[in-house]
Amino acid sequence: MLGKRWIRLQAARTDGRMLGIVAGVSALLLAACSTEDPAATQVGPPPAVTVVQLETEPVTETREFVGRVVAGERVEILARVQGFLEARSFVEGQTVAVGDPLFRIEADAYEAAVAQREADVERARAESENAQAQLRRGEELLRNNDIPRARVDELRAAEAVARAGIAQAEAALKAARLNLDYTEIRAPIDGRIGLSRYTVGNLVGPEAGALATVVQLDPIDVQLPLPQRELLEYRRAVLEQGGDPAAVRVQLRLADRSRFDHDGHVDFVDVTVDPGTDTVLVRSRLPNPDGLLVPGQFVTAILEIGEPQTAILVPQTSLQVDQLGSFVLALDDHQQVEVRRVSTGRQIGGRVIARSGLSEGDRVIVEGVQKVRPGQAVTATPWQPPAAD
Repeated sequence: MLGKRWIRLQAARTDGRMLGIVAGVSALLLAACSTEDPAATQVGPPPAVTVVQLETEPVTETREFVGRVVAGERVEILARVQGFLEARSFVEGQTVAVGDPLFRIEADAYEAAVAQREADVERARAESENAQAQLRRGEELLRNNDIPRARVDELRAAEAVARAGIAQAEAALKAARLNLDYTEIRAPIDGRIGLSRYTVGNLVGPEAGALATVVQLDPIDVQLPLPQRELLEYRRAVLEQGGDPAAVRVQLRLADRSRFDHDGHVDFVDVTVDPGTDTVLVRSRLPNPDGLLVPGQFVTAILEIGEPQTAILVPQTSLQVDQLGSFVLALDDHQQVEVRRVSTGRQIGGRVIARSGLSEGDRVIVEGVQKVRPGQAVTATPWQPPAAD
């Protein structure tokens, strides 16, 4: 019995030693595999990625401010005489030109007033002719001393009053004709006309307020109330770049983040600071042929600073961030992935300025970064940027 137990004990010890040897060999094999090049253990074809080859481009430094669109000109249409609206000659929202008829007020009473004033002018002229004839006869009688001089003086005064009566009647006639003209209300500027506050048949007059409003939409203004500190920083930056703060180019970004098709220039900087908000009003005028800009809407105004400078831009989707900062994955001459640490500047569209870490001609992975790791060989195809909206 003791012999059998000893044999079993020796066999167990032998099995333990064999298991230890197998475990040690496995650990050595795993350690050897872990020190191999990742590319050497790659199974299957290299992963496909898209890359962009970097180039230097001219880039202009800018500042962004929030602005409000304001009509270049705005006129409220008022009735200058009282009367009933007889006609409205426009469709609300349409474009009108200077002199286009908008409203017509009943003119019968004003036509009658013109006729009466014309008759007054004729009467005043007749009275003046009679006074002149009386004065001539009086002067003849005075030469023969057949009439007192005082009487002639009276006739001369009456003739002067008659001449003044003509002037007075003609002035009244002019006023009557003006009132008659005011019954036809015409567009004072080019622009678009808004809602009509009164319909045909309503009694209107100077006290009725605005009948409608005409606004000029092309060109149109954008007003930027800039805080005094930001305006000073902007001026300083422009002057350092050799530009003119009062004549820089202005671009607009709309509410849907799309760019407005037309650019403008700063054409006015207010001469005073608003004490309530500590802001200075800056204005830019832009063409608006399609009427896309509407008074009252908010936009982002992008003001350029100085002349364009060359820079390298990388797609924003290629940038990654870890605890050490920003980096991109690039390809070396052997089509293998490597990490490039970069410092970035401002964003321009869907790209970001790379201030350091990249050079012209470098190839940066844009799509497929999640499938690769440093040192791995890949299959690269050129990246196609998305089409602009």
